[in-house]
Amino acid sequence: MFRKLVISVLIIVVLAGTYAGWQFFTANTAFPEKSKYLYIRTGHATWPEVSKSFHDSNLVKNPTALDLLATRWDVSEKLKAGRYELKQGMSLMDIARLLRNGTQAPVKLIITKLRTKENLAGFLGRKMEIDSADVINYLSNADSLQPFGFDSNTVMAMIYPNTYTYFWNASLNTIFDKFYTEYKKVWTEERRQQARNLGLTPAMAYTLASIVEEETTALDEKDTIASVYLNRFRKGMKLQADPTIKFAMRDFTLKRIYLKYLTVESPYNTYMNAGLPPGPICTPSLQTLDAVLQSPQTNYLYFVAKSDFSGHHVFSETYEQHLVKAKEFQKAQDIEQQKRAAAQDDIETPK
Repeated sequence: MFRKLVISVLIIVVLAGTYAGWQFFTANTAFPEKSKYLYIRTGHATWPEVSKSFHDSNLVKNPTALDLLATRWDVSEKLKAGRYELKQGMSLMDIARLLRNGTQAPVKLIITKLRTKENLAGFLGRKMEIDSADVINYLSNADSLQPFGFDSNTVMAMIYPNTYTYFWNASLNTIFDKFYTEYKKVWTEERRQQARNLGLTPAMAYTLASIVEEETTALDEKDTIASVYLNRFRKGMKLQADPTIKFAMRDFTLKRIYLKYLTVESPYNTYMNAGLPPGPICTPSLQTLDAVLQSPQTNYLYFVAKSDFSGHHVFSETYEQHLVKAKEFQKAQDIEQQKRAAAQDDIETPK
């Protein structure tokens, strides 16, 4: 009888051990997605807090077994803040090893077009651990920006559309160091010389490129539009760039710039202020920047959108020529608005 009892106990122990091993070494994720992310905030890298995340979420099937493994492996002593990717099918051993080694999943920041410092702050706040308010403070702090050679007006000229890779809890200095590294790569000696030939600094060239970027999506005429603004700039004329009015008003949905908008008080209003605005109005593409730097010599001082709404423009050397083309476009705009209003009436009128 005693022998049978011992054998029974041994069987139970073996089965329990087998079950425990099965829990630790086989797939234990509880989500159907390809992967999920665990975020451990700075200052909260303690196992009780991380354990609560596992118990409160649908990340693993057996969070209690993970607690046991984390204790035996001293995970809490080596735990680090960060963003960790939990892939479907991972075992508890895989997860514990991931956390103990601090193997973070990097964040890819894909920057395309941003218009304001607030846009950048919001973007970083959504993608990174950083609070957007801290980003705004950083962008407004002369001491923070001085090492890069920018101020609170020109700082966006450091940001070039590209893909940047960081750890989720990277500091603001780390983030902007990488922005600045990309900025230096863009501004080769060849591009710097091209800017000098136009009488521009890199920041001025970037600011002009930002205006051109907002003026048109037609790559084949960006260099010509740039030549118009350069001609005005050299003659001391006001640039009178409609996109700067949208920026000054912080209303990027405007389709038509009316006379009443042209008096908005802002250093970015190029109808009221001569020269370039104090900083860029968006983050232009590298293609647009090169179009500015390689702009041809022309005598054009004016341009207006074509009346066929093709997205292209017609250029003029004199104001008289420009008025004719401008009236054609305004007439086309009025007709288009009338058509839209009529179509709306048809929709709203009971049949």
